[in-house]
Amino acid sequence: MEYRFSKRIENLHPSAIREILKNSDPNVISLAAGNPAVESFPVKEMKEIADDIFDHEAGFAFQYGITEGYPRLRQLVMKRQKEKFGIGTENDDIMIISGGTQAMDLTTKVLANEGDTVLSEDPAFVGALNTFRSYRVNLVGIPMEDDGMNLEALEKALNEQKNVRFLYTIPSFHNPLGICTSLEKRKAIYDLCASHGVMILEDNPYGELRFDGEDIPTLKSMDTEGIVIYTSSFSKVMSAGIRLGFVIAPKPVLDKMAVGKQAVDTHSNLFFQILIADYMEKYDYDGHIQMICDLYRHKSGLMLDEIRKGFPKEVKYTVPQGGLFLWCTLPDGVDMLQFVQYAKKKGVAIVPGSAFNVDESAPSQCFRLNYSTPTDEKLVEGTRILGEALREFLVK
Repeated sequence: MEYRFSKRIENLHPSAIREILKNSDPNVISLAAGNPAVESFPVKEMKEIADDIFDHEAGFAFQYGITEGYPRLRQLVMKRQKEKFGIGTENDDIMIISGGTQAMDLTTKVLANEGDTVLSEDPAFVGALNTFRSYRVNLVGIPMEDDGMNLEALEKALNEQKNVRFLYTIPSFHNPLGICTSLEKRKAIYDLCASHGVMILEDNPYGELRFDGEDIPTLKSMDTEGIVIYTSSFSKVMSAGIRLGFVIAPKPVLDKMAVGKQAVDTHSNLFFQILIADYMEKYDYDGHIQMICDLYRHKSGLMLDEIRKGFPKEVKYTVPQGGLFLWCTLPDGVDMLQFVQYAKKKGVAIVPGSAFNVDESAPSQCFRLNYSTPTDEKLVEGTRILGEALREFLVK
């Protein structure tokens, strides 16, 4: 049988991160994942809640639910987002979705036709990029700087590209860069998009995980024109495997997103929606998140200590104030892909920076590191080995 695939999927490549994890060698220390730390999962409390649901709410929890999500959870999340981040107006509504990545799919499905333009930070989260590519849009990258997007490049794209439907951004603890977009740039990005009538998809899965510095207002908190679609996830603060997130958007947009979601999965997992709502009401949700922030401050510190001790000075790296990642840049002329293979032979897996490029064929001198997933011992050992590999490779 000769299989013929749709044009939407035939040229898509699997996520480099997923392939690294799928083909993982137990003898190789992985600094390539983006998983939350296992010790961050509130297992004891979740078991207590689950037992109670089985005992008292099983008939409801295992039925179909409404597409927009479990009402009590929607109310709790909306209230918290308003109080903590200043998000949500009377013109906004909320929907519970199957992980944050579903927001990228629904946004593109609702707003963009084939051939329309989607702007994205470059580099950017590979899951979002592949989602946009699957809809066969004109995907245009906006180069990143130390404090966010290059504003001149953004303005040029807004002026010159045809049918720009939305801009995708991760302003807080960027994946893969680990940086935060400055307040000044956030305001400028919002104003530029508002003046051009272009929507913004603000992806904020790491926003709760600040362990250093001061919070910066979200783009959605500035949204007086109804142009920001805001999404976040429970993956990094409760459990990645429950596959739950949420999207807050202007009501007319959210109504269409709900129709789009009905065509995919009807509604998100109701059992875990009830579980999260119970957790938020009965336990110390803020205290739990603070525990995770303290944990990642510790873990990022372990990695940065080893980087400072062992990495050659020619290798540049970002210093995150939150989130799960940092970004390393090799000197000009060094073959990054060869180094990634060299590091793996030495026993450490890292993600090549090219995996995050808007243009998959564009060169990259960079690689991404993750500090949340490994144990402390593996984190220290893996970063030390990586430093040795860098010193050897750069000499060669």
